Amino acid sequence: MKKSLALVLAAVVAFSLIMFAGCSRSDAPASAPAASTVTAPAVVRAEPVQPAPVSASYADGIYFAAMDGFASSGWKETVTLTVENGNITHADWNAVHQNGGADKKTHDKAGKYNMVRFGRAQDEWYVQAERVEAFLLKTQDPNAISYRDDQGHTDDIASVSVHVDSFFELAAKALEQGPVGRGPYADGAYFAIADELFAPGWRDYVSLTVLNGRIASANWSAINHSGDDKKAFDRAGRYLMVQRGNAQAEWFEQAQKAEAFLIEHQDPKAIAYSDDQGHTDEIAGVSIRINALFDLAAKALEAGPAKIGPYADGAYFATADAPAASGWKGFVSLLVNNGNIQSAYWSATDKDNRDKKQVAASGAYNMISSSSIQKEWHDQAAVVEAHLLATQDPKQITYKDGVALTDDIAGATIRVNEFFDLAAKALASGPKKY
Repeated sequence: MKKSLALVLAAVVAFSLIMFAGCSRSDAPASAPAASTVTAPAVVRAEPVQPAPVSASYADGIYFAAMDGFASSGWKETVTLTVENGNITHADWNAVHQNGGADKKTHDKAGKYNMVRFGRAQDEWYVQAERVEAFLLKTQDPNAISYRDDQGHTDDIASVSVHVDSFFELAAKALEQGPVGRGPYADGAYFAIADELFAPGWRDYVSLTVLNGRIASANWSAINHSGDDKKAFDRAGRYLMVQRGNAQAEWFEQAQKAEAFLIEHQDPKAIAYSDDQGHTDEIAGVSIRINALFDLAAKALEAGPAKIGPYADGAYFATADAPAASGWKGFVSLLVNNGNIQSAYWSATDKDNRDKKQVAASGAYNMISSSSIQKEWHDQAAVVEAHLLATQDPKQITYKDGVALTDDIAGATIRVNEFFDLAAKALASGPKKY
């Protein structure tokens, strides 16, 4: 009996040892010694999961894309992207205007777009644009956006009510085209105007907008003594070069082709002329003289970008309500570009519609014989105009007699109140409309 009990206990102990040995091979931690002399494959402990970095999917560099044409508002939207280490690190959603001058963000920050005031928007355009740019930097994908309507509005970005489709479409276009780098010019608004009138009575000027170092918008036009802007005047059907001159296209249409050539080549000196009058065979569909555009563009780029001013761009005009006792009826025409007064013309007409400046320049006015400073009227008028261009404010003038004479302007002893009063009147009336 005792022998049988001993055998049973021995069997139980042996079975328990076998079971323990089997469990130790399958469940022991990897750091535990192996239960057998056979070497088992090492088990590697998994490291804590970390967020994967964004894959470097884009080539480093600067990317740029713009709409094909100007919208009815006059703006052409643009997108500039910077990629570093494969990631989009900077995005600029902007626009350039068909009339040149400041880019849209600069224009808006200067208080000239006024989307809150006039459009009852929740924020100005540039503020909303910055939120849209930030969204792209976060997603790194211009296709990672959904629209709630076919106008390009979205609910994906908080506090953005403007249409955003053009930004993401241009960003995708820029990335698809590849890096373009920066151009050679400083970003900003450039301007130059001819020193003299060009027959028949137009004074040429050029306004450029540079973005990402490249000319993104070019506007070539002119102004006359009546305060007409040549392009606006022509678009209104008043220049009539086709009807009166048998031209192949209107002046503004040919001017736009010349501007496109400048934007394509990015160099105002990259043009050859077919004669000494400024014609060229290099631009299809252009028969007008185009040297003024390229000469003034070179002059503008050399002068450098200008700061934005307070006035609305356009041509201004004001005339006296009635002729003075002398029989002359004064008038003033102004040109404003990028918010700055760039040209001022002060003269008058008599009953025969003669221009006072031209009469004086011809010697027929004969003020010099009675002038204490031996200057004719048109010469004194010129320094008065220059004073306004320098001060940019028709109210920045003091009169020593409290009425019309001033000591503020060297070289002018004539009565100047008419000029400054008419300049203020013109600016208050706003740019000419057709």
